[in-house]
Amino acid sequence: MNSDFIEALSEIEREKGISKELLIDAIEAAMISSYKRNFNTAQNVRVDINRNTGLIKVFARKTVTEDVLDPRLEISLDAAREINPNYQMEDIVEIEVTPRDFGRIAAQTAKQVVTQRIREAERGLIYNAFIDKEEDIVTGILQRQDQRNIYVDLGKVEAVLPLTELMPTDKFKQGDRIKAYITKVENTTKGPQIVLSRTHPGLLKRLFELEVPEIFDGVVEIRSVAREAGFRSKIAVHSRNPEVDPVGSCVGPKGLRVQTIVTELRGEKIDIVRWMESVEEYVANALSPSKVLEVQIHESEKMARVIVPDYQLSLAIGIKGQNARLAAKLTGWKIDIKSETQAEQEFGRAKTYTGEMHQDSVSID
Repeated sequence: MNSDFIEALSEIEREKGISKELLIDAIEAAMISSYKRNFNTAQNVRVDINRNTGLIKVFARKTVTEDVLDPRLEISLDAAREINPNYQMEDIVEIEVTPRDFGRIAAQTAKQVVTQRIREAERGLIYNAFIDKEEDIVTGILQRQDQRNIYVDLGKVEAVLPLTELMPTDKFKQGDRIKAYITKVENTTKGPQIVLSRTHPGLLKRLFELEVPEIFDGVVEIRSVAREAGFRSKIAVHSRNPEVDPVGSCVGPKGLRVQTIVTELRGEKIDIVRWMESVEEYVANALSPSKVLEVQIHESEKMARVIVPDYQLSLAIGIKGQNARLAAKLTGWKIDIKSETQAEQEFGRAKTYTGEMHQDSVSID
């Protein structure tokens, strides 16, 4: 190796951000192992690379001792003082033992070390770039697919989208652009592993943040999300500014904002409801598009009994209980839905309802 090699290390430091000094230290450590392996020696040695010229020297390190039991590791005081009269007992004497053909081995070792360190540094940069994007949306290109996963090219790294994290309505082919949510970023021995999802509720939340400026700016806040991917979702929103309508902001002019999200989610139905501090009103809103007459709260059980018009019972419950199930997930309350007739029969009282509760929500199909 020569000064060109040192200059190459300086170039790597500038381009890759890897310290030249750390690279040289790593090369020196690797050359010690190479020397012992190639020259079949158990000597205690030190490799020194000149930081200016690139010249490599190998030094055997021996301890000054009275009785020399192992000449490879020890040297007598008399022999040491022939080298330098100032040596004392227990001092370390360094004797150059650089082999004549060590340059070839050194160059090969240096190449391996530098290549490995560059790979590690690049993996570190990719990991650091994507760990900040965990729980965020990315767009990539479908590269290939096997029986378990779809592999998505994100530019500098290939991410994994398990088939279990696809929506039932998702149909992709090689070369398609895929928008997905990063659920996990891990630093493995094979490099950064990035796991994606199309079913995670976070995907819906991030899509609204991208499409609705009021959410991005913090004027409108997403309080809760409940999702059955590919079928139906509910999202509860709240405005910090009383003059801003949170539901209307999410819907957008002529429904354009929410329709963009529905298109991305392959026609998934979305109910946008206003979050309310009053549990009764919040639960009523969460059951959109059903109309609600009354909500009775049972704090000890964290359960809400909801009474709806007879003709709205099936709508309130939803297909296979989906609407009620999503409303319960959204609010965090157990919801027991009764029709007017059922409530009268069960509680033995006449109608006391004077009309529908005020509800603020919208359903997008």
